[in-house]
Amino acid sequence: MISASAPAKIILFGEHAVVYGVPAIAIPVSSLRATATVEPQAAGSGLRIHAVDTGRVLSVGLQDEVEDALVEMAQLVLKRLHIPAPDASITLRSDIPMASGLGSGAAVSTALARALSSAVGKPLEAQALNELVYEIEKRHHGTPSGIDNTVICYEQPVYFVRGEPIQPLHVGGTFHFIIADTGQASLTKPAVAAVRALYNENKTFVENILHEIGKIVDEARTALGQGDAKALGSLMIANHALLQSLTVSSPDLDRLVSAALDANALGAKLSGGGRGGNMIALADERNHDSVTAALYTAGAARIISMTLS
Repeated sequence: MISASAPAKIILFGEHAVVYGVPAIAIPVSSLRATATVEPQAAGSGLRIHAVDTGRVLSVGLQDEVEDALVEMAQLVLKRLHIPAPDASITLRSDIPMASGLGSGAAVSTALARALSSAVGKPLEAQALNELVYEIEKRHHGTPSGIDNTVICYEQPVYFVRGEPIQPLHVGGTFHFIIADTGQASLTKPAVAAVRALYNENKTFVENILHEIGKIVDEARTALGQGDAKALGSLMIANHALLQSLTVSSPDLDRLVSAALDANALGAKLSGGGRGGNMIALADERNHDSVTAALYTAGAARIISMTLS
């Protein structure tokens, strides 16, 4: 029996703008994970995927057309390794909330590909794994930037520019983040499409916003490297305002952002596709508990605390 896992992720800066070539910063959330376990089966049994969280049992062949992303992920691995489907059972479990901006789909795909390739004795290196998971991300999201699969496959903070080699992110201090879930589903594909429609309607307006977001991302990179939490918090607030201008916030997200700031968080913003899903606040050790309590009072459905250092 072989097991493999992959983390959730959170975008700190640059969501949506990253689709247009603007840089973004993302970090893994290692406390939330998707796990795949492979067990050998009797000869002739074929390959099956048991997706525990959704109650599905899927058979994997090598036919060209498939309707399920998990089956396609397994097929891509087998084709990349030039091997037939083994006689095995893959059990998938995830504690990452779906449709919440935490990269659930990419994490499950990564865990599945990592476990399957290891089970057949040909573990995929990070770059090859990343390329395959990105193909599945296209299925989920239409025109994804690639940031989700990259930070999840490498499981390290990254400064990401679409189409360029990944750049590991230097962190020069300790930052205390609080991730709060609105409890509302956040589907990336329609949110990205809405920004594209806005871009097509008013290109100059959107390009100006994208330019400002790009400046914020680069300033945030510097703040992270210098361990400057106060500067980072201010940049989060500015980034949220620009995302509001792109119409990807929501009343629930704005309420949680305001609650965090009213409780003296250093900064707060939505994270990911928006229009639901998660926001992220930056606190210090002294007000971490009060910010957390304020977010629950404002209606957060789930809260995750994490430290970046």
